[in-house]
Amino acid sequence: MTVHQLNELLFICSLVLLVAVAAVRISSRSGLPSLLLYLGIGIAIGQDGIGNVAFDNAELTQVIGYAALVVILAEGGLGTKWKEIRPALPAAAVLSTAGVAVSVGVTAMAAHYLVGLDWRQALIIGAVVSSTDAAAVFSVLRKVPLPSRVTGVLEAESGFNDAPVVILVVAFSTAGPVDSWYLLVGKIALELAIGAAIGLAVGFVGSFGLRHVALPASGLYPIAVMAIAVVAYAAGAMAHGSGFLAVYLASVVLGNAKLPHAPANRGFAEGLGWIAQIGMFVLLGLLVTPTELVDDFWPAVMIGLVLTVVARPLSVLVSLLPFRIPWQEQALMSWAGLRGAVPIILATIPMVSGIEGSEKLFNIVFVLVVVYTLVQGPTLPWLARALHLGASDEAADLGVESAPLERLRGHLLSVAIPDRSRMHGVEVGELRLPPGAAVTLVVRDDKSFVPAPTTVLRRGDELLVVATDPVRDAAERRLRAVGQGGKLADWLGTGGQASR
Repeated sequence: MTVHQLNELLFICSLVLLVAVAAVRISSRSGLPSLLLYLGIGIAIGQDGIGNVAFDNAELTQVIGYAALVVILAEGGLGTKWKEIRPALPAAAVLSTAGVAVSVGVTAMAAHYLVGLDWRQALIIGAVVSSTDAAAVFSVLRKVPLPSRVTGVLEAESGFNDAPVVILVVAFSTAGPVDSWYLLVGKIALELAIGAAIGLAVGFVGSFGLRHVALPASGLYPIAVMAIAVVAYAAGAMAHGSGFLAVYLASVVLGNAKLPHAPANRGFAEGLGWIAQIGMFVLLGLLVTPTELVDDFWPAVMIGLVLTVVARPLSVLVSLLPFRIPWQEQALMSWAGLRGAVPIILATIPMVSGIEGSEKLFNIVFVLVVVYTLVQGPTLPWLARALHLGASDEAADLGVESAPLERLRGHLLSVAIPDRSRMHGVEVGELRLPPGAAVTLVVRDDKSFVPAPTTVLRRGDELLVVATDPVRDAAERRLRAVGQGGKLADWLGTGGQASR
């Protein structure tokens, strides 16, 4: 490649990236998941499009897609709040295992009997479309506050169900007879156990190291966090476990470990996640040939209809039956099973494996994801409000960023008070921070001042709190407790010790 060709390639990539970033704004206004716009960009510059770029390398797409999924799962794990998903873990675990099995079975029967696919192809379709996408779900629900149990189940499910689905798709796409069901169940259980153990171990070791080793520059912390997450994936995969589960769990541990510069870490991961999504969706759009989608449109609609109105609701009903979750929440979870990048990427596995009719399977999955995202995406906020799940009285959590003061043996905490925080109206003296911690500055309406003990805090304030090393964690627990319980935090059982 010459320097001139490299310059042209960089120009084209930068232009596509800028257009894709502009598409984020369009998607936020329209309520549609941005994946559709990115896919549209790929189709527009691809074969049969204005760019007429011929691209048919499914193996390269799969490799890049896997790498992008690692980044996306890491970003999702870093942004997951443990206190929200902890009560939802049992339900999410059942939904991402037993629920996946129900969804695969029902969808495979529809693909076989209604569309005429053979059983191997039908099972591949059923497994591929059984994985939900958190980015697609929350991109359309970001303006609708929901009960923490609903968001916790949906978020944890989307992080967990990628692992068993990948195992199923690979098993069904392997040449030769498909393993017996009990062998598949045992293989899934073993790989999930290995992935979970490695992910948790890497996450705890990595968080311990980052909390006790001061790096020379703050910009190194986000890089280190992402590197630890990638190590978790690689270690899990090399140990023949689920690398996807490993990277998600490691990222959840890192995201809840009160690391230095935590908001900056999440912001960096979010930026990488956007780049990964943009690149992945554009590449998937390039891989598809629009003229070949016509013949597979109605089979995709039929399979998607069974998946949406039968398989997904049945999997939710069966999985959540022991947990006595209200029917309104189950209905929303059933409709919120959006499919995004993962099914399209998984549809490249049978193409790489040389399964007969794999191009048809890819086209069916592509059309299914696009059509039902268009149907489900805009209606999710409406359904949440219709089920009276569109409002939440829960207090918003504080945004706390920590910067280590190594030579002073302390920490500087930057605390942002959101609109729904119960810290509004609390006096500085009523925070009752532990000895060794103090509010040193308040920023309000772009003006800063040193507060007095009687200074009343307001929504939108930003506090600078200095804490010594021994009381750093206790000070943050106390701040979060007051943010949740207000002046009566101790009386309501949300004191510093109880808010761990």
